[in-house]
Amino acid sequence: MKRLRVALAAVALTTAPLVALPAAVPPPALAAAVAPARPAAATDWSTAVVDSTMARYTPSTIGGWSYPVGLYLYGQYLTYRRTHDPRYLTYIKNYVDRFVKSDGSIDQSFNSLDSMQAGRLLVILHHETGQDRYRKAAKKIRDRLNTYPRTSDGGFWHADTSSRAHQLWADGVYMVNPFLVEYGKEFGDSAYTDDEAAKQLYVYGSHLQVANGLLKHAYDESKTASWADPQTGLAPEHWCRAVGWYSMAIVNVLDAIPANQARRPQLLAIFRKLAAGLEKYQDPATGRWFQVMDKGNRSDDWTETSCSSMFTYALSRGVQQGYLDPHYATVAHRGYQGVLAELSVGSDGRTNLADISIGTNVGDYAYYIARDRATNDFHGLGAFLIMNEQLRGD
Repeated sequence: MKRLRVALAAVALTTAPLVALPAAVPPPALAAAVAPARPAAATDWSTAVVDSTMARYTPSTIGGWSYPVGLYLYGQYLTYRRTHDPRYLTYIKNYVDRFVKSDGSIDQSFNSLDSMQAGRLLVILHHETGQDRYRKAAKKIRDRLNTYPRTSDGGFWHADTSSRAHQLWADGVYMVNPFLVEYGKEFGDSAYTDDEAAKQLYVYGSHLQVANGLLKHAYDESKTASWADPQTGLAPEHWCRAVGWYSMAIVNVLDAIPANQARRPQLLAIFRKLAAGLEKYQDPATGRWFQVMDKGNRSDDWTETSCSSMFTYALSRGVQQGYLDPHYATVAHRGYQGVLAELSVGSDGRTNLADISIGTNVGDYAYYIARDRATNDFHGLGAFLIMNEQLRGD
């Protein structure tokens, strides 16, 4: 194990960085210009969260192949990129190696977008180790998309099952498109992956975004789902994490595609309209965002930590990259302080991140409001790390 850690660290230090991967890590010169000077003694909340989570779970007990674990470990990877602590990368590798055999086979059918999200870790490990088995496993996801079902205008169904047929969920854009652009960059497939990812963000956005700038949780082209409006096919509510997934995905894709990509102006228009909606519906009291985004005036609505982290990241990165007006940095700063207020340290010295909605299907207002408010749920931990690596010291 010690030899593996040394080898991984050596490879990491000598491998050229993937342009698309460390989207949450600003270039050093730019970071210095954007972020105010931090006191030397300030707590590194990313390493505190990662160390706490690694103390709670081993790579064998953290869970199966899933998007919440994949999200969390992507955040851990961003922390590794900054700190170069070899324990962080070794942990990710040990998790993935439970599923990827030495010949590159992986026992996943990839019949849902959710199942593809952790594929980002395959691209990362190929990049960091050079081992071909990770390319082979990642290619299984890429090849699955050749036959994966789509709506009539080309949007990937949320899953290849009868209960999800013809449906676009805002969550889904994050499950596949950041993986796609990173896969393309690593394996020379960007001509396809950049175009596909930009198309998916546009198709989903064109259906889900409404006049207030926010996105509805989902759209059913067949208009037969129990939640679908019979005229529009749209779900009834703006569920905050669904919108958060979209906000992070559109930033990741904009960061990756060329400046002259044909759909870039369309994606920027969607993102700017969304940012205006996020500013409008941010809770002035806490800086966070509500579980049902546009109904924070109701007494039973509550501010949710994972989406607040996602929006904070997307707005900050959007300003940094010139996608958004600079005033959104202030919105992001309020969001960052609001999320930090949900973080505490227990008597065991480990971090606790509160008020994270558990996994959620499409439903009505009462359904979303009644979802469990978990502490240290991986949806929240992963989003927190992505946010914190973008805004540390803000």
